[in-house]
Amino acid sequence: MSEKYDVIVIGAGPAGYVAAIRAGQHGLKTACIDKWKNYDGSTAFGGTCLNAGCIPSKALLESSELYHRAREEFSVHGISTGEVSMDIGAMQKRKAGIVKQLTGGITALFKANKVDGLQGSGEFLGDGKVRYVSHDGEEKMLEAEHVVLATGSEPIELKSIPFDEVNVVDSWRALEFDAVPPRLGVIGGGVIGLELGSVWKRLGSEVTVLEAMDDFLFMADRQIAKDALRQFKRQGLDIKLGAKVTAAEVGDSGVALSYEDKTGTQQLQVDKVVVAVGRRPYTEGLLGAGAGIELDERGFIKVDEECRTGVDGVWAVGDAVRGPMLAHKGSEEGVMVADLIAGEVAEVNYAVIPSIIYTAPEVAWVGKTEEQAKESGLPYKVGTFSFAANGRAKGMEQAVGMVKIIASADDDLIIGAHILGPMAGELIGEIVLGMEFSASAEDLQRTIHAHPTLSEAVHEAALAVDNRAIHAINK
Repeated sequence: MSEKYDVIVIGAGPAGYVAAIRAGQHGLKTACIDKWKNYDGSTAFGGTCLNAGCIPSKALLESSELYHRAREEFSVHGISTGEVSMDIGAMQKRKAGIVKQLTGGITALFKANKVDGLQGSGEFLGDGKVRYVSHDGEEKMLEAEHVVLATGSEPIELKSIPFDEVNVVDSWRALEFDAVPPRLGVIGGGVIGLELGSVWKRLGSEVTVLEAMDDFLFMADRQIAKDALRQFKRQGLDIKLGAKVTAAEVGDSGVALSYEDKTGTQQLQVDKVVVAVGRRPYTEGLLGAGAGIELDERGFIKVDEECRTGVDGVWAVGDAVRGPMLAHKGSEEGVMVADLIAGEVAEVNYAVIPSIIYTAPEVAWVGKTEEQAKESGLPYKVGTFSFAANGRAKGMEQAVGMVKIIASADDDLIIGAHILGPMAGELIGEIVLGMEFSASAEDLQRTIHAHPTLSEAVHEAALAVDNRAIHAINK
């Protein structure tokens, strides 16, 4: 006999656990199944984001940035520290502690919202039935009126360079290094590759990033991407574009990488290789023969704008469905689905989902790039402002990069914003909120920004849209 729920969520990453909590808040009897296991065999909710992605990477980025600033920047402030060293073990212990606190917090939130957190695997069989198998092998049949599929994604493995978990690793293993590799090769110059490369470069590794595409950060605004590339190269990241890796040979002296660029075949000798060429939806063992769920040609679960699959009462959210693979996108889909199940009106505005790269300087954007605005054929106007003219950024010794705002020339609505600079990930929030409320460039112009703050750069960029910047020479 099956145990009955109103909602069963399969997957407890940012999309799944949020959907379960929201369903619980609605008073729906909810279960959330997750099969995550750490390298040490321990179980935890939170998926890749909390255990092996967003959270641990940001912890290491912060630690490595502080170490770098202590060594390279403190003297400019008049601070003398003597010789500075890094205890990698202590750094990793701090990271693990943060992860444990946050994943444990999900367990507490499940309990507070009367959600049954079930650790093990869940297989959707069709007709609202889910086969649950705990980690110790106990099997149960569960049933619900609504099933939410939220199994996330996994790193893409290159067939020519398979993971060996020691010398050639994925992004998770790269967060667990217990020593700084003298020479590190990073395959992929996207968000994950740049963040991981930055961590180990600051700690002393000689980092080479091999990016197959000719365009750096192809998804970002070209002006911002060009400036970002210049800043990262100044920091010592050796970023090679148009470099397609073809083979890797592991030997006693490390890993010999072969890659092709416009001049021919090249060789690179490194100690470790991180493969960060993207992620793909993870649906292994999720769907039984009678599930009736359709996958597209790339393996994503097919859904409509409200995350409904083609099967009644079955929804899918997060990295396993179309759209950007971002934790906050998945969380908002989880909230929307739970609200819709509860009979409320809900939606996700996919046009205003921010993206952030947590390097130093940070890169953040939302909406259209200038290239996309140009391709649309609609008239637009652009305003930029450099952090070099921002007093707060200068005081922080981080006066690099810029804010760029794109507005429609017809109605002045903000259609895109792009930031390279200090705390860009925090600054973008103001513009995201503005776009959600259909703000114009004039709305930002008329908003009083405190002085001295980094946010004044946003204000000045908005003013520059109409050639009204105060602290810059207008066109």
